[in-house]
Amino acid sequence: MPRVVITGAAGSIGGKLRRHFEALGWPLLLLDRDPKGDPAILRADLSAWDESWVEAMAGYDALLLLAGMAYPHASWAEIVPDNLDLVLNCFEAAVRGNVKRVVFASSNWVLGGYRFTEDRLTTDLVPWPVNAYGMAKLAGERIGKSFAERHGLSVICFRIGYAQREPGNRPGPHMAWGLWGQSMWLSDRDLCQGFEKAVLAPPDLRFAVLNLMSDNPGMRWDLSETRRLLGYEPRDGAAPVVTDEVARDEALSRDGWAAMESIRSFLMRRRK
Repeated sequence: MPRVVITGAAGSIGGKLRRHFEALGWPLLLLDRDPKGDPAILRADLSAWDESWVEAMAGYDALLLLAGMAYPHASWAEIVPDNLDLVLNCFEAAVRGNVKRVVFASSNWVLGGYRFTEDRLTTDLVPWPVNAYGMAKLAGERIGKSFAERHGLSVICFRIGYAQREPGNRPGPHMAWGLWGQSMWLSDRDLCQGFEKAVLAPPDLRFAVLNLMSDNPGMRWDLSETRRLLGYEPRDGAAPVVTDEVARDEALSRDGWAAMESIRSFLMRRRK
């Protein structure tokens, strides 16, 4: 029975995984900067190195690195301590404490620039983050790769789809980011299945970046490597629903993206 550390345990995804693993009877260490009054969660600011929380996670089988700023619109002032310093601290602590595996919560925002292209969204596609949040998640993946190669740590990075905070996590046109958001919906039970299989994956899986979405009809996100390496088989899926409002927002967003791409192309030509 694996012993698992959950960072960001008081957050949305952390809470879902905590409940899932508690139901399995797995021993858990729960860490969060703000435990929200939950006595089972150890208060720890992981952006600041502290021997107390470093020593607490020593000897665990897996560390779920969920902690950090979770908002795509976050500023660099928020991102640097919470999504860069924190991530590096956690990888260092895992090596120090002989933790066997880190499962890093990366994000679909690493490929945000592909929203209005036709590309199949595989994890070997050239990254195209469009905000500080996506840039930091890409950096976290590369830090994980470095620690896997230099320290022998097993690292699995999930580019997580759209797992809503709202109770029920229902798919539909209420979701943000139009068809892009709906197409990468991730149900709660598929989320939990993915992380469970990541914890239990063979120890010789040294490093992988994998998409984690539900099986949504027509989506461009490729799940083949997630299936092959982890045996992940999503149980849920939902096709995007196009209302008049969704169609209008989609058209406006596409026009804005096209305008930005024109400006970017112009500036690139000027540089030549």
